[in-house]
Amino acid sequence: MGGAARSLDGVRRGRSDRRRQWSPHCPGTDDLQGVPPAALGFPTVASAGRTLSESASKSLLREYGVPLAPEREVRTTAEAAAAAVELGFPVVVKLCGDAIAHKTERGLVRLRLSDPASVEAASAELLGSARPEDGDVTLLVAPMISGSRELIVGIVRDPQFGANVMLGVGGVLAEAIADVVFRPVPLSWVDASEMVDGLATQKLLAEFRGEAAVDRDVLITLLTGLSSLAVARPDIASVDVNPLIIGRDGRPVAVDALVELAEPESGSTGAGSARRRPTDAQFRALFEPRGVVVTGASTHPGKFGFVALHNIMASGYSGIVAGTNLHGEEVLGVRTVADIDQLPDGLDLVFVCTPASANPALLRACAKKGIRAAFLTSAGYGEAGEEGRVLEDELIELADELGILLAGPNGQGVVSTPANLCAQIVAPFPPAGAIGVASQSGNFVSSFLNLARATGVGISRAVSAGNAAAVTVADYLDWYADDPATRVGLAYVEGISDGRGLLDRFGAVTRRMPLVVVKGGATEGGARAAASHTGALAANDKVFDGACRQAGVTRAATVEEAFEAAATFATQPIPAGPNTIVLTTAGGWGVVTADAITRDPDLLLMALPESLRRDIDTRLPPRWSRNNPVDCAGGETRDTIPEIMELIAAHPDVHAIVYLGLGIQSNQARLMREGGFYPGSGIERIVQYHERQDQRFAEAAHEISSATGKPILTATELAIADPDNAGPATVRATGRLCYPSGNRAVTALGHLYRYGRYLERRGLS
Repeated sequence: MGGAARSLDGVRRGRSDRRRQWSPHCPGTDDLQGVPPAALGFPTVASAGRTLSESASKSLLREYGVPLAPEREVRTTAEAAAAAVELGFPVVVKLCGDAIAHKTERGLVRLRLSDPASVEAASAELLGSARPEDGDVTLLVAPMISGSRELIVGIVRDPQFGANVMLGVGGVLAEAIADVVFRPVPLSWVDASEMVDGLATQKLLAEFRGEAAVDRDVLITLLTGLSSLAVARPDIASVDVNPLIIGRDGRPVAVDALVELAEPESGSTGAGSARRRPTDAQFRALFEPRGVVVTGASTHPGKFGFVALHNIMASGYSGIVAGTNLHGEEVLGVRTVADIDQLPDGLDLVFVCTPASANPALLRACAKKGIRAAFLTSAGYGEAGEEGRVLEDELIELADELGILLAGPNGQGVVSTPANLCAQIVAPFPPAGAIGVASQSGNFVSSFLNLARATGVGISRAVSAGNAAAVTVADYLDWYADDPATRVGLAYVEGISDGRGLLDRFGAVTRRMPLVVVKGGATEGGARAAASHTGALAANDKVFDGACRQAGVTRAATVEEAFEAAATFATQPIPAGPNTIVLTTAGGWGVVTADAITRDPDLLLMALPESLRRDIDTRLPPRWSRNNPVDCAGGETRDTIPEIMELIAAHPDVHAIVYLGLGIQSNQARLMREGGFYPGSGIERIVQYHERQDQRFAEAAHEISSATGKPILTATELAIADPDNAGPATVRATGRLCYPSGNRAVTALGHLYRYGRYLERRGLS
């Protein structure tokens, strides 16, 4: 893996001069000299700083607990030879100086020197190679350190998230492996421990080819030491400890290091913005208004002003509904007025469908009527270029002066199911539930609401933040975390202007409720698309991922994964541990679901306890699997599935169950209904039996889960293929999610477990 990052071309600068310091038995990383930082997942930041000499870099790092190989800095050939004798042969000798960065390119490194004479000769050559511009130079003598495993650690400064500690796997395959993790500073011991756990190539950290497992305590101490250094020295642009050799005894030893200095950047400490945040009363005006007025209400069914008014009234909103229209026309039975002053009292929310040019005067008039929240669908603001940004800034200042919460502009709308409010310029209105949605993209809001309708797992609040000019996605989530109607946050973000501030807000949210996030711009192509969409910079994805993990955020790659994770948080208890059992009446699905659990980095496909095996033996014929997955192999009856499910859930070693095969009998019942013989030939009775059986199984999963406090996730493709099937339909009726596959259920269960573990490790559960 390339180094930690300096300018960040400094990831490579000076790398090859340090690459050969260790034994030939240790795989080198010379091939990485030309690797661009982006190829390794590093953020790229500009720096006009200077590097410390290798000796000075190591001296600084030693103060912060970085374990370094013994070495000597000397000035003469005789001193070099004496140092080599003291350290033990073979050794490496390098020319060292603050102005020397590219040692190998200039031939300033000598390797595998095995006696005093060769050390003196090499030292003389190196001193003779010094140039006037090198300034004061010294010789660095160090032993050749051997080890078959390499790591890379360092500090990078991301333009949005500030200083990060980096840990990665090194070696000649580093670029191909690209196994690297980041965390923003400051790091706790738990944060650093999770960094080590986060490396994908965990086998390299365990006992390896006769060598001891990596000493985790030393490695964690190193990472927290780098964090302390980054906090204490904001003038440090980057630190590159590369390679960090893992010895046969498992102890990490740094054999090379480079520190680059730069001018401290304002805002790098993550202090966050000093802007005023909305009050609870203002949020209540937005989500639970006594009355709503739509400005720009239109008689044309294709106009935003018509659609918004229609959706408010069609959703069953019982508050005051009013509208403004230049001609005072009646729209959907609402007599509009031409002037805000003519509106009735008791209005809290204005839904703005007027052009940007009209909005300042509009807000002033609304403030006089006591309106405390405004949602702006209007475009032509920050997304439209510099002129629009000026208009947006002026509008923010005005709204703040007037005491009005300003949602948007360029947004889609707001939904609040506790108030039966659908103030949107698009459909749908979702069922009520406990998921609070906040998104920079209106389309994502629609997607989440559509999935809520399809699955029956409902929404509490939802808002399309638009440009999020005055009220950010984090502001909405922070309010949701204290909202009694909301149990989980679900967000989509693109542009990030204050990464450290966002991290702090997310961390505050996850201590009160789970938070699921989808981020646009995770790839180079996506970042370009996000920039064109919001005009904001997309954060480096690996840095963003590390920030999410540190903050306890559940990050999802797709809208489906995100919604299913949120739905799981909203409806299932958090497991006390990773031990998972698959209960199935469908053998093949059990196998692939077991594979999915095994692939999950944290869940465990537990061995079936002997006591549980004996209990199940009394309820199933001998052909059942007698292992995990618990495959009933066709031996189940109407009573068997609930009984076995209860036995499994009641076992103290079991933490979660994935139940497969629901709806199979009702699928046959459907064909019998449609086959032309129904209701004759005795078919009606068996159809009802099959459907009642699946209904009972689904209800049992919900009841047993609620009674034991353990998650039971039910999965069948019929959730999509035939949602009216008695099995998935009953799951929906219980308020829980029926997953389209065992794999997707396992993904959601993994998110559920990891959040619980995050809380537990921090004493928050």
